This record gives sequence, structure tokens and C-alpha cells, in this order.
Amino acid sequence: MTLKSVDTLLDVLHFADSHTAIVVPELGIRVTYKSLRQQVVAMANALASAGIRRGDAVAIALPNGLPAIVSFLAASIAGTAAPLNPAYPYEEFHFFLGDTGARILLCPPVGAEFVRTAAADRKIPVLSVEMNEKGDVQLAGAPTGVTATTPTADDIALVLHTSGSTGRPKRVPLRHFNLAVSSANIANTYALTGEDVSLCIMPLFHIHGLIGSTMATLLSGGTVVVPAKFNALSFWRTVRENRVTWYSGVPTMHQLLLARARHKPDEAASLRFIRSCSAPLSAELIHKIEGLFGVPFVEAYGMTEAAHQMTSNPLPPRHSKPGSVGVGVGLRISIMDKEGNHLGTEQRGEIAIQGANVFRGYENNPEANARAFVNGWFRTGDQGFLDSDCYLHLTGRIKDIIIRGGENIAPHEVDEVLLRHPAVAAAVTFGCAHPTLGEEVSAAVVLHEPHGATEAELIRHSREFLAEYKCPTKIYLVESIPTTATGKIRRRAVAAVLAGEHE
Repeated sequence: MTLKSVDTLLDVLHFADSHTAIVVPELGIRVTYKSLRQQVVAMANALASAGIRRGDAVAIALPNGLPAIVSFLAASIAGTAAPLNPAYPYEEFHFFLGDTGARILLCPPVGAEFVRTAAADRKIPVLSVEMNEKGDVQLAGAPTGVTATTPTADDIALVLHTSGSTGRPKRVPLRHFNLAVSSANIANTYALTGEDVSLCIMPLFHIHGLIGSTMATLLSGGTVVVPAKFNALSFWRTVRENRVTWYSGVPTMHQLLLARARHKPDEAASLRFIRSCSAPLSAELIHKIEGLFGVPFVEAYGMTEAAHQMTSNPLPPRHSKPGSVGVGVGLRISIMDKEGNHLGTEQRGEIAIQGANVFRGYENNPEANARAFVNGWFRTGDQGFLDSDCYLHLTGRIKDIIIRGGENIAPHEVDEVLLRHPAVAAAVTFGCAHPTLGEEVSAAVVLHEPHGATEAELIRHSREFLAEYKCPTKIYLVESIPTTATGKIRRRAVAAVLAGEHE
């Protein structure tokens, strides 16, 4: 059965009332589609009663779980959902709350001091999201009396940030139809049905977790199992107890599970396939995972600007090509040269995409849009080629973004933090190869005085202002930073020089 995309995220919830939509494994909570729909509509109405209107950003800083899913859907209906990483430090919360123009913040009833303080400093009202032992989610003390208007397919449902190679992160507005089309594309790629059970181990402030694991499953009428966090120790027990049929993760997660398993886990009997996205995985590891767990392992390629999935290797009986990221699903893919000309088979160039799941442009960033779009095609910044079977192969990144464990990091953002230290005269951040994370964050720093600061001191400094995954793990203290003949810094060249000198 091929699923057609719905118009809005609200439409996704109109399935058999008694079928289980969400499972919270730690608490034994099971929520039906009827209950989920009622909770989402009630929260959307509460947000509307609090003054949220179409286009108003609702910031969400919640850990994975049912409250995060209900809040995301409700915010997308009443206004625009703006989920944030709940582990951000104060400075990042302060920036993102301001950059999105958040009108209200949703967070847990206890804790969350950094985001609450940042919201208070920006004079943003805060509402606590509570859940009882039955799995009923609601806003504590929320006003009533107003009904949220039904969104249209063209309304902006979600705004996320993506790191650029320079400057601050860019805002990516995604409309209801972008998300609905992407969810349908994913469901069709893997032939998802109401019998499927997805284990969501990706964070719900990330497009991978929101659309790849959650909304694609709900669109197909299946069940989403959503633990509070990924835990390799309890992973297979959760799979067995909930008869999970598939899960999607990043290579770091797959490698951790592979390292802990000496033989096929008995708990894996219910699995139909395993999906990987957000960072590349070697063909050798793919064969090891398939051999051990006994199910197809498929790599996909996605990005925030495309509402997640762009390509995927297909499931049997269609052919999967380890080392490629598969074929385009529900969108067009082209390889372009620097001038925007379309290249032929086996020719390397920049990957460009076009489709209903692709966003229309970054918010309030005409310069970035001018660079990113050409004749209706979005240029991804990634380099690759299409083979004779139209399978896409990634060969590198044109942009300097560092991808660490599936998370995108803008080097310039780390530079700025390092330069705040009084001892630092110059700084350049770059990615270095890492056996499990894909890349690790490193930096080269020039000090004003030869012994003005230590590597450990600078790493501690960065942790005060950046999320942990963005912080450098290695800082090279150098006398100067290599530049080109015209004085430009090329991050990859710096990485090559320093890595070569310190091997």
C-alpha cells in the first residue's frame, strides 16, 4: 500500500481511535490515537488561549517523551513549533529564543533552570508541561476559552536551525505540507503499516527524530515507542517487550550496539529492518550489522532543509548498495557544477534537490538564499555523484560544517567562543576524523602571550558557552594559522597540516 501525504500534521492523527499511537516504556504508558488527538487539540487550544496565533513561535525545551510529541504537534497547530535542545547552556538558549522570536516557552515543571532564566531575561512567558501516571499531558495553569484555528498546508509548522559554514545558525521554516510529504515519503520507502512499531532513539528537537522516527510512523497508523533517551544497556529489552519492527539512528548508536553484541540478540526477532541517517557508515560495518542482527540495514541521506529524508537504500527485494545512500524518494536529485549546470552520470559535483518536501528558503537571510538556490533547485553543499542506476554516492562536503555523531556544528560559532577568552588572539575550528563519531571538533589557537592559557583551560572555557557536542576535544596551540596566498583561512587545509604534524 502506498500512503498519500496528508495536508497538515493534524490530519496525521485521524486513525483508528483504539490503536496504540505512543508507548512510554519506562512508565508502562500506552496512549491511543484518540487520546493523543484529544491531548494535542486541548493543548493547541490552551496555546491559543494564551495568545498564540498562526506564525507565532512556541519554543519547546523538553526531553524525549510523550510531552515532547504532544507539545510539538500542538504548537504546530496553534502557531509554529520551535523545539530546542534541552541540554543547551544559558547563552545558546538566550540566542535561540531571541532568534526565533519565541512568544512562549514550554518546558518541564521542574529543573530547566538555564532555559527558564533565558526566557525570563527575554521576558518570554513560561508554561510547564505536565504528565500524570495515565499519560495525560497538559499545560499547568494554562488559560482556556479560545479554540485554535485549523492550520493550512501552507502554514509554517516547524522552525529549526541549521549550522552554516560562516556566521550564526540559519532558520529553516518548514510548512505543514513539507513535513507531511516527507513523512509519506519515508513511510512509503519502508512500506510502513499500522502493524509497525518504531523505536524513537533520536532526539525530538532534531528533524530525524521528529519526522524520520515519529511522524512517518504515525502517518502509517503505527506505534512509536519513545524512551527518555538512548540506552544501549536497556535497548534490546525495550525492543523485545514492545515488539519493535524498526528503528532509525546515527552511526554512533549502531556502532555502540554492534560493539556490545557478540551474537544475534534473541530480542531482535521482531525487527524488520534497521535504518541509519545523518552521517555515513562504512560498507564493512553495514555488512557486520546485517550479519549479526539478521535484518536489512539501510542507509538514508537527509537534511533539515528537506524535512529530513532525500534518498534511501531500498529494502529487499530491491537492491541495496552499501557505500551509497540509495535513490531519491519523492523528489528530484541532480548533480551540478559551480555554474549550476546539470552533470551526467558518474560526474562529481554539488548535490541539488527539488521537491515538495524541500523548504522555500531561510528566514530573513537573502544572501544565504541567493547562494543556496539556482533555477528552483536547492544546493545542499554536499558533493557526490549518481551512478548508472541512479544511486547517490556522497564524496565529501563543500561546506565546512563539522558533523559529529549526526549533529551539525558551525566552526565559526566555536571560533567566536574561543575568541572571547582574553588570552586568545586567533582561532580556527575544524573537524578531524573520528572512528565512531565520524568527526570530532578540533581547533587551532594563537595566544597573545606564549603561555597565556592551556589547552585544558580553553576547553573548559568553551564548555561554559557551548553545548557539549560542539566543544573542541583537541586544541592545538600554534604560533600562526596557515593561510592561502590571499590571506584566506581554509579550515580543511589547517586540519590537514595539523593532523599531519601531530600523527
